[in-house]
Amino acid sequence: MSYIELMYIHLATVIPCFVIGTLLLLIKKGTSIHKKLGRVYMILMLITATITLFMPAHVGGRIFGHFGWIHSFSFLTIYTVPTAYFAIKRGDVKSHKRKMILLYFGAIIIAGSFTFVPGRFLNNLLF
Repeated sequence: MSYIELMYIHLATVIPCFVIGTLLLLIKKGTSIHKKLGRVYMILMLITATITLFMPAHVGGRIFGHFGWIHSFSFLTIYTVPTAYFAIKRGDVKSHKRKMILLYFGAIIIAGSFTFVPGRFLNNLLF
């Protein structure tokens, strides 16, 4: 699969994550809709993080000729989603909340902001 194809698949999963994640931060917690949207959000976040591991870094230095600093957000996501899930399953709401807020702001807001930097794919696509 080409880099461009991976990028479009990544966008198809991460854009709904931005919308769903924003809604999850705004709606009442613990409701049926929060739980259902939360499951969708977590699955999409894992898919989008996995996809990015197959996309080589194009900005900054690289490790093994492939991974860049931006991939740290992918690894953060792959770690955070399951630990947040298991935290809520064992009733640790405080840990779940902290992890999900970290995930949203770290992997979506901060990492997403970097996609608009000149030279990056999304910047070139939109501007």
